[in-house]
Amino acid sequence: MGKLKEACGLFGIYSEAAVDTALACHLGLYALQHRGQEGCGIALNDRGTLSLQKDLGLVAEVFPEPVQVTPTTRMAIAHTRYGTSGERSRENVQPLLIRHQMGSMALAHNGNLTNDQVLRSELEKQGSLFHTTSDTEVIAYIITKHRLSSECVEEAIEKAMDELKGSYSLLVMSASKLIAVRDPYGFKPLCIGTLGDGYVFASESCALDAVGARFLRDVQPGEICIVDAKTGQLESRKKHVGERKGSLCVFELIYFARPDSVIDTISVHQARLRSGAFLALEHPAQADVVIGVPDSGIDAAIGYSWQSGIPYGIGFIKNKYIGRTFIQPKQGERESGVRIKLNPIASTVAGKRVVLIDDSIVRGTTSKRIVRLLREAGAKEVHLRSSAPPFLHPCYYGTDIDSRKDLFAHKYTHQEMQKILDVDSLGFLLPEQVLKLSDHPSIGFCSACFTGSYPCEPPQGVVDASSESQ
Repeated sequence: MGKLKEACGLFGIYSEAAVDTALACHLGLYALQHRGQEGCGIALNDRGTLSLQKDLGLVAEVFPEPVQVTPTTRMAIAHTRYGTSGERSRENVQPLLIRHQMGSMALAHNGNLTNDQVLRSELEKQGSLFHTTSDTEVIAYIITKHRLSSECVEEAIEKAMDELKGSYSLLVMSASKLIAVRDPYGFKPLCIGTLGDGYVFASESCALDAVGARFLRDVQPGEICIVDAKTGQLESRKKHVGERKGSLCVFELIYFARPDSVIDTISVHQARLRSGAFLALEHPAQADVVIGVPDSGIDAAIGYSWQSGIPYGIGFIKNKYIGRTFIQPKQGERESGVRIKLNPIASTVAGKRVVLIDDSIVRGTTSKRIVRLLREAGAKEVHLRSSAPPFLHPCYYGTDIDSRKDLFAHKYTHQEMQKILDVDSLGFLLPEQVLKLSDHPSIGFCSACFTGSYPCEPPQGVVDASSESQ
C-alpha cells in the first residue's frame, strides 16, 4: 500500500419536516469518515442565519454528540476532510463560511483545482485577502465575485464553472438554497436522495443509507442541482452537462469508496469482485489460500478466489480503532500505523502458499511491511496481486501524488519491485481491464495515474505530465 490521500466527504440536507438536520449530518459524517480523517465541520441554516462548527479531528472527537439546534434549522451541510492542497490547520477545515454584501454562503468541496494558483493570484491582485491555503477558498471567492453581479447564487456558480479547472464536487448553502455541483468531467462522486419531504446530497450512497434516505440519482457531471426553501422543489441547471467526457476517478471503485456504495450506477462491491476475477485470469498462481488486505482488498480477494477456485481465507485482523493507513500525512506515521493496524492470522497462512490481494501499490513501503508480517507468520510463499495497474504518473485531481519521484512502479522494474517486496511473484491489473470494472459502458473513467493521459490540463509549470491532455 503506502497509499495516496484523497479528499473529502460531502453531506447536505434540506427538509421542512421534523427531521433533525444536525443529527442527519452527524450520521452522514460517520458514514463518510473513511474519506477523510483530518477534520470535519457542520454549517447550519436557521431561518436564513448561517452558523458553523468545525475543528481538526475525527467526527467522534469534533462532535461527540450531535449538534443541538432549534426546530427551525431545516438546512445544513457537512464535510470531512483530508487536504490535498493546503496546510493541516483548523482554518482549512470545511465547510467555509463566507459573508458578503449579498448575504452569506457556506461551501464544502471535494476535489482539487488545477488552476487554483492562477486564480488565487488574480484574486489577490484585485484585493482579495485569503484566510486559508486551500483551493476551496478560491472557489468561494470566484462564486462570490460573480454573485455580486448575478440575480441568484446558482447563476453565479454557473459563471464560476467557466473559470474553474480540475475536479470539484461542491455543496453550497445560502440563506434560502441548498445547491449541489459536480464538475463537467465528474471526477468526484455526488448523489441525491430523498428523505421525507426533503432532499439529501452525499459523496456516496452509503451516507444516504445511514440516515434512512432513498437514493434518487447521481448528480450528472456538469450539473447544478438546487433546492429552494421557498418551494421545496429540486431544480437543475445543465449548461455544462455533456460538454466533457465523463471521467470518474477509477480509484473511487478500487480504493476510496465504501464497498456498499453505488457510484454512477456502479456497485463498488461488484467492481472489486470483478477486478479480482480479472487478476486470477491474468496472473494465476499455484497456491493454497487467497487473502485480502483489509478493507478494500477483501472484495477483490473473494473475486480472485471465485475465479481461481483457490479457497479464500481471513489472513489479517484489523484494529478497527486505527484509521486508514494512507491518511497518515507523514511516512513514519504511515509505517507505525501499519504495525498496529494489521495482525496476521498464523493458522491461515503458516506453511501455505498465499495469494495476497491488495487494492494498489503506490509507494511500496506498506506492502513491504505486510509481506514481512506474512513471512513472520510462517507463510511458505507470498504471491502479491494488485487490483490496480501500476501507478506510474502523478494525479492532479484530488490525491497528493503530484510527482513521479515517490511512485514505486516508476522507480523500479517489475523484477526489482518483486525483490524489494520479497514476494515470490507479483501481478498488476492490466490498464485496459480498468474500463471493464463497470458493466455500464457509458461511464467514463479517469485513469491518468496509470496511463498518463489526462482528461484536462495539469497545473501550469508542471513538468511531470508525460502526455498531453486530451
